[in-house]
Amino acid sequence: MFETFYPDECVDSTYEIDFKSLYNQGLRGILFDIDNTLVPHGFPADDRAIELFRRLHEMGFNTMALSNNKKPRVKSFCDVVGTDYIYKANKPFKDCYINAMKNMGTDVNSTLFVGDQLFTDVWGAKRLGIRNILVKPIDSKEEIQIVLKRYLEKIVLNEWKKKKS
Repeated sequence: MFETFYPDECVDSTYEIDFKSLYNQGLRGILFDIDNTLVPHGFPADDRAIELFRRLHEMGFNTMALSNNKKPRVKSFCDVVGTDYIYKANKPFKDCYINAMKNMGTDVNSTLFVGDQLFTDVWGAKRLGIRNILVKPIDSKEEIQIVLKRYLEKIVLNEWKKKKS
């Protein structure tokens, strides 16, 4: 029943993903959510995020941020880490993912999405067949609408874990 929301993989942090291995598997583009995926909600880019994007670009990855947030937030973050972006992306709708892949020169087979929310990040990627990794939110302090979605996410993730066992 919940399979449409199941992530391909779930890890504790974006910063523990083995991106070199993913590159060796043929992935060439990475789409990232920003808030609670790369930094706490509303925080500026930090040294860890800057270094991650530097390493990814050095490896040969194309990157792009895909955020439902407004331009000032997304632009300020992406300018610092050196990546393109789509703001007010309307995740989980397919168009933003398609446009992002077109901008990166990738397709569903060579793209990865990394995000912290099932009902926007993961579901949107899955609707197109894009490989995805769900990360645990960096910070528990979130806007009320996200807090409410987290309760539903727990139900889906519990079912996903049962099926994996």
